[in-house]
Amino acid sequence: MRAIVFERYGSPEVLELRDVATPTPARGEVLVEVVAVSINLSDWESLHGTPAYARIGGLFRPRRTILGSDIAGRVVAVGDGVTRFHVGDEIFGDNLPRNGGFAEYVAMPASALAPKPAALSFAEASAVPQAGVIASQAVALAEPGSRMLINGGGGGSGSFAIQLAVAKGVEVTAVDNAGKLDFMRQLGAHRVIDYRAEDFTRTGPYDVIVDLVAHRSVFAYRRALAKGGRCVMVGGTARTMVRMLTIGGLLGLATGVRLGVLMVREGPAHFAAMAEQCAAGSVSICIDRVFGLKDAPAALAWHGEGRALGKVVVAVGDAGRSPD
Repeated sequence: MRAIVFERYGSPEVLELRDVATPTPARGEVLVEVVAVSINLSDWESLHGTPAYARIGGLFRPRRTILGSDIAGRVVAVGDGVTRFHVGDEIFGDNLPRNGGFAEYVAMPASALAPKPAALSFAEASAVPQAGVIASQAVALAEPGSRMLINGGGGGSGSFAIQLAVAKGVEVTAVDNAGKLDFMRQLGAHRVIDYRAEDFTRTGPYDVIVDLVAHRSVFAYRRALAKGGRCVMVGGTARTMVRMLTIGGLLGLATGVRLGVLMVREGPAHFAAMAEQCAAGSVSICIDRVFGLKDAPAALAWHGEGRALGKVVVAVGDAGRSPD
């Protein structure tokens, strides 16, 4: 089968299209013919080997050499013990931390998969698992009528989060680069900030801050929070994460706010519900561009350089097909 492979950490230029062996599903696994795979921050981090936690299990060389975890496709074989799925089923799921989606076939645990909603294309379904779960669990921290700031609002998780928060009756301030301000307004954000022109930690105060690209100091976050407010980071630098978990906790106790890391609950029980909301039309799936498999390096660059409005998808099979 064809796959996009990397054997050393670096920029998208280290990725190569190669012929590799097709995996065989083990017990509890299914073999999926990949139709579409969306790109997440975790792919960019795994490619570069930074922050430091991206090298867990592979300090000097990547342990998993094929990226891509949010996958949609068709079951073509099942391993022993799998009764929930059958050959021909259309499925989607999150294969983090195994990855393997930038390939024509991938073996995945059946427990990581859910049936693809018929109303969603494969490309749309692949865009939901990580980004949708992060967004829904972040927005759950805000109450109707509260003030919420989303840093990284123009990306995949941010585009979901803005919609969910606005629908919940939350006053949303969204932060990203200047090229995404109109996009975030269209999603419903009440106020937008270009982080290059204005320091969002000197605006507010906010009841909830969700930072999807965290690299600010805990003291800056504290300054932007209202009394009793809460700030959580998702991703970001290892240094910021450590400080949020240590200094942030102490600072919060001293000042009456909460600073920490969003502990995301993963799996079909969480992302399938989000996909059903999208299928029902209550939440839009924003796909900026769809690239072919051979153009996966360009897709990663487009995402990693912060240019995408919403999600970026790699079409391995017929991802653009309309659902039957």
